[in-house]
Amino acid sequence: MGEWRPLAGPSRQVALEILLDGPLSRAELSRRVGLSPGSLTRLTKPMVESGLLVEVEGGPTDARVGRPSQPLDLDANAHHFVGIKLTGDSAIGVLTTLRADVLAIVERPITDPTPSAVADLVVQLIDELTVQVPGGTAITGVGVSLGGRVADRTEVRWAPYLNWVDVPFGELLAAHTSVPIVIANDLTSLVEATHWFGAGRNAHRFVLLTIGAGVGYGLVVHNRVVDSPDVTLGLVAHHPLLHDGPRCDRGHRGCAISLLTVSAITNHVGTALGRPVEYDEALDLAAKGDPAAREMIGRAGRALGKLIAAAANFAMPELVVLGGEGVRLAEVAHDELLAGLHADRHPSTAEVPMVLQPADFSEWARGAAVVAIQTFVLGTE
Repeated sequence: MGEWRPLAGPSRQVALEILLDGPLSRAELSRRVGLSPGSLTRLTKPMVESGLLVEVEGGPTDARVGRPSQPLDLDANAHHFVGIKLTGDSAIGVLTTLRADVLAIVERPITDPTPSAVADLVVQLIDELTVQVPGGTAITGVGVSLGGRVADRTEVRWAPYLNWVDVPFGELLAAHTSVPIVIANDLTSLVEATHWFGAGRNAHRFVLLTIGAGVGYGLVVHNRVVDSPDVTLGLVAHHPLLHDGPRCDRGHRGCAISLLTVSAITNHVGTALGRPVEYDEALDLAAKGDPAAREMIGRAGRALGKLIAAAANFAMPELVVLGGEGVRLAEVAHDELLAGLHADRHPSTAEVPMVLQPADFSEWARGAAVVAIQTFVLGTE
């Protein structure tokens, strides 16, 4: 696998400040990183000469010299990254800039879920996206995310949707490409993307809840992602929500996974209608007022509201971000969601600000790219 060569010391701190909040004046940068103006100039000069940083117009006039200052920004096109999200049946890839702006998207089905076949497919996606880099330059790094537990950013210990156990996936990919690659849990990657470049960018404390194939929970506190090996286990999926709800495969009645996953919702609506339905069809029927669909979707909406309430009551976040391929439920069952939320919140509590992420898997692939961006900037420590 290729070698990561991140910036170090003050250079890394300067680059990170500009990456997340740029453009920034030199005075503001000096304050943030604790360097004198002269030291900052000496530090940033080679970064400007290399093209990583650029001087931009539009800064305030510096009274000491009587001319406009030139804030520093980062050339987002100086480096490009590929992010790939693996589901149980498809691989979704994106090409991004250094600021995680998506330039291209590709998707391919996974017809053979064996690790070697999936590794070949990932390499194909990397090659396909690499040729779309502006100017024909090489990509700087690749992030690959999947549901399950990952160790040392290279080994997949457990991936239930692909039925993998103890797969050295990073090594399999390294046999086919010299590009630096990092393997990560998909929910953790999505939280990192939301934290650095998404709705949670300026929030010191926020919660991310996802509904789709599973139910996920991520937390940022004091501007840092709360991480643990247990994050990958989807523990919130079995949080009890409705005492009279359906049972999950572990026998829990009315837990999140029995009510909120795409498969649970389609099964419940399909049973109520007496025929199979797809997820969007179930939501469309509920939105049009079909009684059976409306009842099942409304129940799911109340359950989602109660899950948001539980997260808000424990974490007291500034913001709740809702994501995942099933997130449209929050729109169709909006009134029921609010009813469930308010039922489990104190009447005097403030309203919980909520933001919905796009429902497509490219957002998850972008999260994988962000983990590669973070590894490039921060290293693997």
